[in-house]
Parts: sequence; C-alpha cells; structure tokens
Amino acid sequence: MKIAILGAGAFGTALGGILADNHYDIDYYDPKFGKENLSDVLNGADYVVLCAPSNAVSNILPLLPKDISLIIATKGLFGDKLFHDFKDYMVLSGPGFANDIKAKKETKFTVTDDRLVKLFKAKYIVFDQTDDKNGVLMCGALKNVYAIWAGVLGLKRDTAKWKKYINDVVKEMRDVLAANGAKGDTAGLVCGISDLKLTCDYPSRNYEFGDNLRLDPNFVSQKTVEGLSALRRLESGEIKIPSKANILKKIIKESYKWN
Repeated sequence: MKIAILGAGAFGTALGGILADNHYDIDYYDPKFGKENLSDVLNGADYVVLCAPSNAVSNILPLLPKDISLIIATKGLFGDKLFHDFKDYMVLSGPGFANDIKAKKETKFTVTDDRLVKLFKAKYIVFDQTDDKNGVLMCGALKNVYAIWAGVLGLKRDTAKWKKYINDVVKEMRDVLAANGAKGDTAGLVCGISDLKLTCDYPSRNYEFGDNLRLDPNFVSQKTVEGLSALRRLESGEIKIPSKANILKKIIKESYKWN
C-alpha cells in the first residue's frame, strides 16, 4: 500500500516513520520545492497525508483529486470547511512533538476514523476517537493561540495558576467549538486538553513567542509561529467567538501590538 505525505517537515517525516515501520510504501512531497513532482507522488497512492503548514493548505488542495482518501494532519485550521468537496477525508491530531515521535516515546492521537488506528498502530501510540472532524481541527488551531497567551502571562507548568488557566481554557474551548457547530466535548479529548497542556510550555514555539513578548513587547520571532497566523484569522472573523469567551477576546484585543 502506498501513502503519499504532503509536507516533509519534522511532523510529516515523524508520521512517515510510523507508517514505514508498519511496512507501507511512503513517498513525500514538500510544497516548498514546487508542484512539478506532485503528480508522481500522488500516482498510485491509497492515502494522502496532509502535513503541510496551514498557510500552504489552500494552495495545495486545488491540486488534489477530490476522490482521494485524505488524512488531515495539518494543525492550525479553523474547521473542515476547506475539505467538504473531498469524498473521503479524516483527521489525525494530538499532542506530541516530532522528535518525541521519532524517539518512539508515548504519543497520543485523536482520530476520526478506524482506518487511522490501523495505519498508525504502534506500541507507543495511544488513540481516542470521535466523528467530530470540525472540532478536532479547531482544537489544533485554538490551542496555539492560548499557548501564546500562557507565555505572555509567564505561567509555569504544573503551578496552581497554570492548572487554573488550562481548566479555564478547556471550558472556553468547549463554548467556542459549540458556537461553530462542533462538539464541545471534543475539547476534552487528547486533541484538546492534552495538546493544550503540551503547547502551553517549552519547547512550544507558541509559548516561547509569548514568553518573549512578556520580556520584550516588540519581540519579532524568526521562527514560524502558527498561533500568530491563527490570531490574524480570528481577527478577520473566520469563526464565531461567543460573548463569554473572555480569554480569547482578551488575546485578540492585545494581539494588535504583536509582530
């Protein structure tokens, strides 16, 4: 069985390592090298794993046949509306840095299809499951935004303030998901609370960016900060923000100062 992976960065190659260990034929395509070889990578593929950065997804999707079996592993997307034209798509998300996956440390994923459990089965992988594709994707974007703010607040992992923040954010994420047609309970899965906990601490780039802002309000990151891109899209009204989402509204209000 051939599986094409679109995005040959750290996370894409980490997922590819799991699939290779399960004896699947893996081929990579990275959008930064152009689209001339995409058809070769897609040719004969039984599944396509989308791991490209969220800001590249809208450019890639028009190049893909709508009848492929698409696995969405890109984080930073506010819902699944971009994929409604595809006949068969599923989502994989959750906590786990690429280096930890490559080191075969215990990793948790939320999946939206039984096939993903079979494809990514490994002794060190733990799954939970939902049919809420929209909610799983939204959690992957929201947690990056909240992680920036955790850094701005200078919260330290496992302290009382950090734990309260996590609990308050999960409660708020439930409301945000529900306001956008997703299932609020999805925030309690590993794609929500567990990924949030992982991201609200070092070595998360989003948390690091917020921590640097705390020390220098004019800080400009030289790294890709997914949460900053997500914030700009929140400001443009990409999703509904319920009136009681006070943390998110505060972040958006303050974010105009950030570069």
